[in-house]
Amino acid sequence: MNNSGFLLGKTLFYDSRLSRNGRISCASCHQQSGAFSNLNTAISTGANNLKGTRNTPAIFNLAWQEEFMWDGRLNLLELVPVNAITSPKEMDNSMENVVKTLNQDSAYLRLFRQSFGDQVITQQRLLNALSQFTIMLISSNSKFDKVTRREGSAQFTEQEFSGYRLFLAKCNGCHSAPLFTDRGYHNNGLDLQYSDSGRDSLTHQLNDLAKFKTPSLRNVEITGPYMHDGRFKTLTQVLEHYNSGVKNHANLDPLLKNGDITGIKLGAAERENIIAFLKTLTDLDLINNRQFNLN
Repeated sequence: MNNSGFLLGKTLFYDSRLSRNGRISCASCHQQSGAFSNLNTAISTGANNLKGTRNTPAIFNLAWQEEFMWDGRLNLLELVPVNAITSPKEMDNSMENVVKTLNQDSAYLRLFRQSFGDQVITQQRLLNALSQFTIMLISSNSKFDKVTRREGSAQFTEQEFSGYRLFLAKCNGCHSAPLFTDRGYHNNGLDLQYSDSGRDSLTHQLNDLAKFKTPSLRNVEITGPYMHDGRFKTLTQVLEHYNSGVKNHANLDPLLKNGDITGIKLGAAERENIIAFLKTLTDLDLINNRQFNLN
């Protein structure tokens, strides 16, 4: 990893020529203002004006992830862009065509030479450069982090602290600090019947049916809509689901079931306090860092 590789990766990340129609870049669906999620979009639309199948995940703190995508089907960060570039519902291109396009651009020949020592452009080098950029998208400077590190005068409000205590009691099983994800796969009772089989589509194991990867709650204030299909527009709707909407699916996570009772019972004030705490996980340094945009 080096600064030249990071700059090359950033240039690639924002270049719409990676898509077949030249209109969609990685940044089209991973916007910095949304912590590199697709802000206010349940399901992204690709190069062929086709809707995807799942909500675009935020991409930060990738260095601490071992598996990627909602079903965990990729276990190498460098392979993640291949999925987007070649999917007909996303960028609808081929890696060979992308490499050919870049080889015709003198600016890229120069950038590759600065990054790798010569101007040979290959698929592996392209993917390596992209990963050098995305792996540096680190979120660790939210209000929560500053309070935890006892920086300056940072402290929770009474409501935030109340929400934090509730969070530890009610949500920590799957969303513990510092990543605020257990990196596991769970069925959280969204439906009794699922059109998307989740991790089962990869493992073909019945006990993985309708299980999806736990997303990080860092920056959750700005990464909606929520769930693998973006069905919930607000955090209030998410907590209402856990309070009273959890379906008793055969694979429902044990943490969401106590006898015949499903979900996590939360009063209205408790839900408001948890949301107040969740907003302390927003990292303004990440979304405003000029190193991560082209300006």
